[in-house]
Amino acid sequence: MSVTKVVIPAAGLGTRFLPATKAMPKEMLPVVDKPAIQYVVEEAVAVGLTDILMVTGRNKRSLEDHFDRAYELEDLLRAKGDASRLSKVRFSTNLANVHYVRQGDPRGLGHAVACAERHVGRETFAVMLGDDLIDEGDPLLARMIEVQKRYGGSVLALMEVPADQAHLYGCAAVEPAGGPEVVRVTDLVEKPAPGEAPSNLAIIGRYVLAPEIFDALRTTPPGKGGEIQLTDALRTVVTSPGAGPVHAVVFRGRRYDTGDRLDYLKAIVRLAADHPELGEDFTAWLDGFRRDG
Repeated sequence: MSVTKVVIPAAGLGTRFLPATKAMPKEMLPVVDKPAIQYVVEEAVAVGLTDILMVTGRNKRSLEDHFDRAYELEDLLRAKGDASRLSKVRFSTNLANVHYVRQGDPRGLGHAVACAERHVGRETFAVMLGDDLIDEGDPLLARMIEVQKRYGGSVLALMEVPADQAHLYGCAAVEPAGGPEVVRVTDLVEKPAPGEAPSNLAIIGRYVLAPEIFDALRTTPPGKGGEIQLTDALRTVVTSPGAGPVHAVVFRGRRYDTGDRLDYLKAIVRLAADHPELGEDFTAWLDGFRRDG
C-alpha cells in the first residue's frame, strides 16, 4: 500500500520562543516570507502527499486560518488588482486537503501520533515535525518512501551529530542494509545519558510509520519528561519478535532546525540567501555587514 497520508504534530506551546509565542503558535513564526509550517506542508505535497492531518491544541486558530480561505483579504487584493499577492494568499489554501484533530492533553510526541489513529486507519503514513525544515533540494521524504516500499515496515530519518550532543536526541543502534545511506535499526534510546548513546546517529523529524506503531503506542508508558515518547514505541517495534522491520535513511543534506532560537535565525539567513527574489540583494547586504560591521 502506498503512502498517502501525513501527520504533522502541532500542539506544542513553543515555550523556548516566549514571549513571541505567547499569542502566536510557534508553527506560524515566519521564516523569511512564509510561516514555518508552510514549508513542511509544501515538502509533503512535493512528493504527492496531500492528505494532511495536523494534531493541534489550544491557541492554534491562526494555524488553521492560514490554510483556510481569507475572503475579505482576497476581495481587497482583487479590487486593487494585486494579482501577485492574491496568488500568494490563495497558494496555502489550495496546497493540500488539511484536517485537524485536538490533542487534549500535552502528553508527548507519541501521544500526538496516537491521536491520528482514527484518521490514518491501518495504512502506512508519514510523520513530519515542523521544527525540522528540509531543503527542497535534498528530497529526504521521497527517499524514505522508496525505502519503505522496498523493505516494508517503518523508516526513520537519522543524522550524524557530535558525540557530546547525542544525549539531546533519540539515538539509534544500526547495522548495514541497502547501501551507505540505508541502515537497519536494531535498537533505539530516547535521550541517552551522556556517554551511553548507542551511536551518534540521531533521529530527526521525518518518519514513515507502519500502522503497527499504534499498537505499540497503546502499551507505551510515559518515559523521559513524563511523556509518551514515540522513540520508546518504535523501540518496542524494533525489539519485538515478528514485528515489522525498522530501517533508516542517514541524511547528510541540508536541514534547518527552527526549534532553537539561534538555529531559527540561522535558518532564516540560509533560506533568505537562497530566495529567488531576495537572495541576491540580501547576500550583498550580508557581505557588507560582515565586512563593515
